[in-house]
Amino acid sequence: MRLKLVPSNTAWDFFKITPITFGASALAVIASIVLFFVVGLNFGIDFRGGTTIRTEATTQVDVGAYRQALAGMDLGDVSITEVFDPTFDDDQFVASISIQAQDGDEAISPDAIAAIEAALQGVDPSVTFPSVESVGPTVSGELVQTAIIAVVLAIAAVLVYIWLRFEWQFSLGAVAALVHDVILTIGVFSLLQIRFDLAIIAALLTIVGYSLNDTVVVFDRVRENLRKYKKKDLKEVLNLSINETLSRTVMTSVTTLIALIALFVLGGDVIRGFVFAMIWGVIVGTYSSVFVASAVLLRLGVKRDWSKPDSGAGTQYANIDA
Repeated sequence: MRLKLVPSNTAWDFFKITPITFGASALAVIASIVLFFVVGLNFGIDFRGGTTIRTEATTQVDVGAYRQALAGMDLGDVSITEVFDPTFDDDQFVASISIQAQDGDEAISPDAIAAIEAALQGVDPSVTFPSVESVGPTVSGELVQTAIIAVVLAIAAVLVYIWLRFEWQFSLGAVAALVHDVILTIGVFSLLQIRFDLAIIAALLTIVGYSLNDTVVVFDRVRENLRKYKKKDLKEVLNLSINETLSRTVMTSVTTLIALIALFVLGGDVIRGFVFAMIWGVIVGTYSSVFVASAVLLRLGVKRDWSKPDSGAGTQYANIDA
């Protein structure tokens, strides 16, 4: 007996709750934009400029004592956070110290770093410093620009690709889903104040690719069924296509999530932000492929006069049992 995550021959009406799902998506997008401008993102050193010092000790981290030791050094904005991870040993206590970029300097000088390390060792002689990372204000500004350009170009490339492969209505539906996913990911990072750095930009670009993959599979089946059922209403064709690809969609998402959750729990704090973004992206990307991209396509409509059979559609694996 094979395990089935989705029953065979489903016939669910995904557009019955479109006013609810589309309204919820619109509200979530608006809330994410408001959070971005009001609360802002917790930018990492990559984007703010400054220095991050990672400490390790064999005794419990005393954030207050660390802060007091650095208080008289005129370092500006200093953020000290204790890092927790299930993979750490019982006698391994880790902290991350972020220091803002110094006026007129690309990074904190080696003498200043040495003074900071000496001050912290005065609090706890067992403290060691496994890593020190510095990014200057000029470099961080360029990174922000480059990151924005990378995301915008990725979405623009998707727009052109879908436009050429399908029709412009499909293209707008796919891009609406991608923009929805990116904005909601930025919104959740703003809400939870998880550190936003270059690794999260990589996650955003990966989310764009993952969401596009789901959307193209559904759209490929829609295109096949539009040619196969020429007299069926577009809403019926979309529902049929989503149901036919549902097994594949659920199986892909669940297996991906299993791997990502394992990485989130066991992978360590260094990649935790990236993995969290990926987990969120898989969930919201799967949702948007069904409830955003297809809903936009239904609203825009498509032409129904195709006569050529679609021998090159890439959905031969869409009916895999899940």
